[in-house]
Amino acid sequence: MSSSRIALLQSSGRPGSVAANLTALDEAAARAAEAGAQLLVTPEMFLTGYAIGDRVPELAEPADGPGATAVAEIAVRHRLAVCYGYPERAGERVFNAAQLIGPDGTRLANYRKTHLFGCFEQRWFTPGTEPVVRAELNGLTVGMLICYDVEFPENVRAHALAGTDLLLVPTAQMHPFQFVAESLVPVRAFESQLYIAYVNRVGAEGEFEFVGLSTLAGPDGIAKARAGRTEELVTADVDRAFLDASRAANPYLRDRRPDLYGALG
Repeated sequence: MSSSRIALLQSSGRPGSVAANLTALDEAAARAAEAGAQLLVTPEMFLTGYAIGDRVPELAEPADGPGATAVAEIAVRHRLAVCYGYPERAGERVFNAAQLIGPDGTRLANYRKTHLFGCFEQRWFTPGTEPVVRAELNGLTVGMLICYDVEFPENVRAHALAGTDLLLVPTAQMHPFQFVAESLVPVRAFESQLYIAYVNRVGAEGEFEFVGLSTLAGPDGIAKARAGRTEELVTADVDRAFLDASRAANPYLRDRRPDLYGALG
């Protein structure tokens, strides 16, 4: 497939209400499908809301729990893949996770955030231990990180070396760090030669103020689409031919000197 259209859902939904957030996801999926999108990406913790405080243990659920079943039904109904953020329960541990569901309802990949940001996340979540999680979708190798993870260049480079074409980053990016969406994410896409879909929450939520600015950045370091500071659904195309041409022209990955980088570990 020469190109794949994706939709970025910039919304905080209704924190604490899984039912309301599933309804919002269903409505967004309908609009995304009507716009020709084959993949819909939501922000970090979209299923439950981010600022849910001590309700994290209560609202967390397994990767194959009722939330996943409901998202799979939405994916099948609208014939598009969905990547959504949620708190994942695995025994006594809870992870800040993102799951990719295929258009046939199959659970394709589940990623657990490896770099936890701030006191809230460090209190309630266990850090993940698998840095590169990927799946094949629409002719692309699709990987996942979550928010703070993308700010570490090693994470994105690991995906590039593993062959990731499109990196999905559900996000809860807050004030005053909007430069991450504006500047850092396009640079990450350029230096590692892949597309990055960075999808943020927006507006005030508990003690946090989320800045929006969701973006799809291309391997040329240019934002192919960017949302503003309100709830929004934006679509953009991931162009396979453009990605291949960019990789052929850009020497970063070919000119690496791994023999010099051992001390970085």
